[in-house]
Amino acid sequence: MIFPTITKKIALITGASKGIGLAVSKALATEGYLVILAGRKIKKLEEAAKYIGNNAYPLMMDVSNPKSIFEGFSWIEKNMGRLDLLFNNAGTGVPGTISLEDIEIHDWEKVVATNLSGSFYCIQGAFRIMKSQNPMGGRIINNGSVSAQSPRPNSSPYTSTKHAITGLTKSASLDGRKYNIAVGQIDIGNASTDMTKAMKSGVPQANGSIEPEPTMDLKNVVKVVKQMAALPLDANIQFVTVMATKMPLIGRG
Repeated sequence: MIFPTITKKIALITGASKGIGLAVSKALATEGYLVILAGRKIKKLEEAAKYIGNNAYPLMMDVSNPKSIFEGFSWIEKNMGRLDLLFNNAGTGVPGTISLEDIEIHDWEKVVATNLSGSFYCIQGAFRIMKSQNPMGGRIINNGSVSAQSPRPNSSPYTSTKHAITGLTKSASLDGRKYNIAVGQIDIGNASTDMTKAMKSGVPQANGSIEPEPTMDLKNVVKVVKQMAALPLDANIQFVTVMATKMPLIGRG
């Protein structure tokens, strides 16, 4: 599909069919972006695009598969001609009921492939487009999660990759300077989505107990991402944490 001359800013959102990805995609489309919705399930993406409206386009892209990522970015370059914003949002984990010593090799490798390798290859694809377009440059926002700061029980694959995202954000931020690419990270804690429903009934704590945790409205995450995206490229929110005020993260909870 060849698009007519595009005057809008182009944003790519991974994990865009639901939750944080969908909410951010809708908000950016409202702000005038043409939003590319990336994910593994094309029907879900098509439903999301219909929900958002004319400023959204579904693109099947599996971030755990480098070939799929390369093909996706090639499509963007050919059909859109540029990329102004990448939100590296897609992520996965292992159920918190599985102890560290019982995690299977394929489960560990799946989390690493999706959360870390996928984010790297997406950044790499964005760099290649952003450094070659006119005007040169763009913005990349990585979803680090508060797990980039502190682990939950039985979360070693997810926590390890999210800690690694912090290093990737710092390195990409440095390497992007020469191309006018700003790279930042948002660490999100207990946003109210399908993934956090269990927090109302109780989730494992560091002391071994099961306790409910407070959540916050997803709109708060959207506001922060919009603020990051709205900055001129000579300014960057390098790291920001937005979390439910009373969630057990700071100090002893």
